[in-house]
Amino acid sequence: MRIVHIYKDYFPVLGGIENHIKQLAEAQVQRGHEVDVLVTNLDAMYAFETINGVRVTKVPRHLNVQSAPIGFSFRAAVERLTTGADIAHLHAPYPIGEICNLISGRARKTVITWHSDIVRQKTLLRVYAPILRRVIAKTDVIIPTSEVYARTSPWLRGHLDKCKPVPLGVDVTRFRLSRGAGEQGSEGESCNPPLPRSSAPLRLLSVGRLRYYKGLDDLIRALPQLPQATCVIVGVGPMESEWKALARQVGVTDRVTFAGEVSDEALPLYYQAADAYVIPANSRAEAFGIAILEAMASGLPVVSTDVGTATSWINQHGVTGFVVPPRQPSALVEAVIRLSDEPVRRQMGAAARARVLTNFTQDKMIERIEGIYRSLFVA
Repeated sequence: MRIVHIYKDYFPVLGGIENHIKQLAEAQVQRGHEVDVLVTNLDAMYAFETINGVRVTKVPRHLNVQSAPIGFSFRAAVERLTTGADIAHLHAPYPIGEICNLISGRARKTVITWHSDIVRQKTLLRVYAPILRRVIAKTDVIIPTSEVYARTSPWLRGHLDKCKPVPLGVDVTRFRLSRGAGEQGSEGESCNPPLPRSSAPLRLLSVGRLRYYKGLDDLIRALPQLPQATCVIVGVGPMESEWKALARQVGVTDRVTFAGEVSDEALPLYYQAADAYVIPANSRAEAFGIAILEAMASGLPVVSTDVGTATSWINQHGVTGFVVPPRQPSALVEAVIRLSDEPVRRQMGAAARARVLTNFTQDKMIERIEGIYRSLFVA
């Protein structure tokens, strides 16, 4: 098949959706498909490259409106690349890509992976809503990343007949068990930059773009009540300065490390060096959480919040970790204290890894998506 993935960014830009598209596109090339990726460039220049067999087209970026980059030549690029293609595979939310494909898409079939609703950009959504309804109506298949998100999305719950959920997956061969899961792992000294040495017995980790909905301010506010814990935060983003200031304000700068952006090669070492993973999300914008799977694949128990999305389905309360209410630092404190018990951590970490191996591997995800593609051409 000839497949065109359409989104706003691609590798080397790091992020959950960007990493997913790269993983999917490269696997599809390995399966013999012809794969293009269309995104915007970080500047006002065209860029064309082939990365691991994937042809990547980056059109000039001229404007950025509420996190949606706009390239004036994007529509023409959609028309050119989708002409003769079997599948146009959009990754939502990215209104510009969806609009351009609606107007000028020429692929035989259109598929959308629905990573998240538009949550925060209320003004944009009011303007975009009528177009989004047309996009949904014209799409052949919508792939939510979980059934629970499809059922609770105001946009998808009326189109469940068109939805075929496929959970995201990870390459489990990348992730060895953490030291807390019973295998000898890295103590962190081999990470670049090195993780700090600490006498605190419990090392917490959180990974992802530093956006408001990650809720890491609640974790920072919890730390004064957790003197037995340190925290490493991997990632960069718009909330970095504010959260660093908060750490100074509540007096925990000596126990919070902002590790910045970490390469794909180094990232597994951070999981190996941790004892537990914490993602205190406060919004439906945290629709799935691929880093949760990475942590679980590494044998880490997880503390997550119930925001009505897949996070509370992936992380099973009392089995693979704990699920607590959002925006409640005191609930995070209680959950982390329970994970201070090493046998509890080991048991939950083992259950976490087993759950990923059973349900959330990259191979399972790739095969499910390819099955959806094939089904579209069955008479």
